[in-house]
Amino acid sequence: MTKPVLPKPTPFSQGLMAAAQALSTQVDRLRFAEPVTHVYNPLDYAWAAHEQYLRRFGHTRKRVIFLGMNPGPFGMTQTGVPFGEIAVVRDWLQIQAPIAQPAGAHPKRPVQGFDCPRSEVSGRRLWGLFAERHGTPSAFFADHFVVNYCPLVFCEAGGKNRTPDKLPPEEQARLFAVCDDHLRRVLEVLEPEWLIGVGGFAEARGEVVAHGLPVKLGRILHPSPASPAANRGWSAAATKQLVELGIWH
Repeated sequence: MTKPVLPKPTPFSQGLMAAAQALSTQVDRLRFAEPVTHVYNPLDYAWAAHEQYLRRFGHTRKRVIFLGMNPGPFGMTQTGVPFGEIAVVRDWLQIQAPIAQPAGAHPKRPVQGFDCPRSEVSGRRLWGLFAERHGTPSAFFADHFVVNYCPLVFCEAGGKNRTPDKLPPEEQARLFAVCDDHLRRVLEVLEPEWLIGVGGFAEARGEVVAHGLPVKLGRILHPSPASPAANRGWSAAATKQLVELGIWH
């Protein structure tokens, strides 16, 4: 694999990388009880791809930040990029990097990196809308950025994915404290006009973190295939919400 030529870091991308590395270190210190049996941290084993994402697309101030919950099993878990549907990351964002293995991976949740044959539907829908509307990554990232609130992936004994909102309150409190700090740092670095939660959980955490900061809050429908509303035309619904907020025209 040819090593990509990355742009020189700017104060923005340097700030994002420092914040992500600090978050990675802090969440690695946390412990989670059953039913969670396996925890993956893509900011660790997929750092090479995540660093490319931050350096190439987080190098300027942004007007709009889209906030997701945590990595999907066939998205950022595999590619290190938020909502990181493999085909989009590889072909549209043109990020390609070696993906290492998380320690003690669950046999039913392998990390295959860019060789993973599964599709992350949420990521395909989200990035697909951005690609359709803006055409090129440079046009999209001139004003927009995408970040996840929590970097960790949680698996139960049988391999079932468990989201952060389903953790016990005491585990949530420890996890949310460090994720709040990271998101606040992202907002300070990128100075956005808007923070848009992708779904209700992200909107709620954004409201907590952005309190007192000069940023406007909004929400779009989550593109998950588990949402009947998203399956009835997510792209049109999300576009309508962004137009009504005055973010898109």
